[in-house]
Amino acid sequence: MQGSQRAPLKHSPGRTRRISKTATVPTVMSHTPASPECVFMAQNLTKVYGEGAAAVQALRGVNLRITQGEFVVLLGASGSGKSTLLNILGGLDNATAGTAQWFHQGETHALTDASDAELTRYRREHVGFVFQFYNLIPSLTALENVALVTDIAQDPMRPEDALALVGLTDRKNHFVSQLSGGEQQRVAIARAIAKRPQVLLCDEPTGALDCATGIVVLQAIEKVNRELGTTTVVITHNAPIAGMADRVMRMADGRIVDIQVNPHKVAAATLSW
Repeated sequence: MQGSQRAPLKHSPGRTRRISKTATVPTVMSHTPASPECVFMAQNLTKVYGEGAAAVQALRGVNLRITQGEFVVLLGASGSGKSTLLNILGGLDNATAGTAQWFHQGETHALTDASDAELTRYRREHVGFVFQFYNLIPSLTALENVALVTDIAQDPMRPEDALALVGLTDRKNHFVSQLSGGEQQRVAIARAIAKRPQVLLCDEPTGALDCATGIVVLQAIEKVNRELGTTTVVITHNAPIAGMADRVMRMADGRIVDIQVNPHKVAAATLSW
């Protein structure tokens, strides 16, 4: 691991410990009855935007549990609350009520009680994000876009290796304008995984792509989950994508209304829509 080693954080069983301002990681809590393989747990998670008559309840008492190495699809129509849930799990937004926790190296961390500095470090060190729009820097090559992350990560893979994983070795020196939409999204995936995140959170990663190109992108995400063991959550309104998940959580009106296990996952290459 690059950089100096930090002393392990200590906590007392049964008590919540607030981290000092100099130790900016999400609040370490006591161990819970959750399995050691658990990565995320949410209980009665609620999110309300606005106040009074203008208030919009985006999440209504969501409960979920996601385990290490899982490929989970959050499926629902626009406005069902799936992006809001993903943003809270990724430390990009705060819940109005309820709890969200993530688990790492035998410790439980409270996302819903974390400070801005703690959430920043959580996102930087533990979460990879892939959005519908690629957010690449046009003046940089594919390799340089990925290197922006590896230059500040603690234990990154080489940018070349991240691009190879998504099948872009021969395009690494091309600028963004020289890449197709699907290639740009795969650069975004390479950038997200190059820091070796614990989880990969994907918000409508194929939403701006046609079917053939979207399948290539999904194959890259599938490969990351399979070969690196990265816990992966994909949100989509596109029902066929659910077939490649270990579990599918269907959302409607701010709630998880159904959870299905796929006993036989299908390969991304076989999907069509």
